[in-house]
Amino acid sequence: MDISTIVGVVAGLVIVFTVQILEGGSPASILLIPSMLLVFGGAFAAAMAGGVLKDATGFVGVLKKAFTAKVTPPTQLLDNVVKLAERARREGLLALEDAVKTVEHPFLKRGLQLAIDGTDPDELHDILHAEVAAKKKADNAAKKFFENMGGYAPTIGIIGTVMGLVHVLENLDKPETLGHSISAAFVATLWGVLSANIIWLPMAARLTRLSAVEAEEMELVIDGVLAIQAGSNPRLVAQKLRSLLPPDEMKKAEAAASSKKAA
Repeated sequence: MDISTIVGVVAGLVIVFTVQILEGGSPASILLIPSMLLVFGGAFAAAMAGGVLKDATGFVGVLKKAFTAKVTPPTQLLDNVVKLAERARREGLLALEDAVKTVEHPFLKRGLQLAIDGTDPDELHDILHAEVAAKKKADNAAKKFFENMGGYAPTIGIIGTVMGLVHVLENLDKPETLGHSISAAFVATLWGVLSANIIWLPMAARLTRLSAVEAEEMELVIDGVLAIQAGSNPRLVAQKLRSLLPPDEMKKAEAAASSKKAA
């Protein structure tokens, strides 16, 4: 599990509450249930109103993915594809039928199965790329929901502040409660801005990054499967796939390949 999102969100909230304490305040003074309910619930409702029901019902699953998604090192995937290419080159494509059952990467597994079933290379290329495009669309819809929540939250926080100030004006005959009431009114704005910039917009950025990483993996798999189907030399397959990696990952892959040769 990649914990960067968990660490980032928790660290952001800890910093906010630490500053509150250092300034002489109490964390309890900003943990007001009505304000938080208005901001979080209102932002969710507004985002739902601007989308389709599937976006809202999938909220928990997408949120879980943003926090707990596992990022597989591309070198590991590359090594698996090269091993399959070596076996296919040595024993033939049909020899991979047993190996497919042990492949953990679902997209690689589907691609190999299509290749083994004798799918035409052009059709295989189109099928796999269509799946990549469909995934990007789904990821974009999930990201957009969080972006919308980040956009609505500050404004809904202002609505909460205005509602609080209306309540303050209704109780001007009770001066002893004005200070507390005014401070409570501004808590809604605080949570609106805070939730947008520490939770919702970072979640959207995280989903964008995960989508890009997963799409890069899928592109690597497509090239690997097509090379395996064509019976390409495993060394050429490895070289081609390494060229698709980011520079730092390419260096790692080349270093790993060199160490294997030396061994």
